[in-house]
Amino acid sequence: MLDHSPDAPAVSKVLIVDDHPILRHGIAQMIEREPDLDPCAEAGSVDEALEVLARQQVDLIVVDLSLAEQSGMDLIRSVRTHYPQVKCLVLTMHDEKLHAERALRAGARGYLMKHETTKKIVIALRCLRDGRIFLSDAIASDLLERMAGASSTAPASPMAALSDRELEVLRLIGRGLKTGDIARTLHRSVHTVEAHRASIKRKLGLRTAQELAHAAFSAMPQ
Repeated sequence: MLDHSPDAPAVSKVLIVDDHPILRHGIAQMIEREPDLDPCAEAGSVDEALEVLARQQVDLIVVDLSLAEQSGMDLIRSVRTHYPQVKCLVLTMHDEKLHAERALRAGARGYLMKHETTKKIVIALRCLRDGRIFLSDAIASDLLERMAGASSTAPASPMAALSDRELEVLRLIGRGLKTGDIARTLHRSVHTVEAHRASIKRKLGLRTAQELAHAAFSAMPQ
């Protein structure tokens, strides 16, 4: 229950975006215990999240990268463009070494893995609320080293060579979607998706559709 007394801390409204209802509810319950954070709404897709943003005040968003249709990256980009005052915290199973920098470029202000403790999620949300960026010590160190030119070597993983859209296509392939389904999901032409598939195969050194499907499934967060 929120404290509305004069001495109560300012309350930040938090939107939770995840396509698993049980996870959404669990995150909401964790956040609800904090007097300065209010889990005001939940959404299971990018469209649902944008509907929430259009009708009510939101200060912070907790968003997964893997959603049922569009990627969480698409929501982050939309928020940066249309709601720049709202801060996005990525909470996901996707490897931060591959996705954290991409999420920051898209407009996120923090990146956290789902295995982290409740305390860490709360710390991250307060960090974003205060205008700071939140990253794990490991990824922050890696980013600083590369900015300083200390890591000028080629990407450690071929996956790092994929574009954001190619990673999204690979994710959808891993979910079992066919080319036409991917085109409809991403609102792109079949030709464009086929071009992405060809580029992914080339960058990952794959020859067949079966190898591509196996790589896509293997890249899915466990």
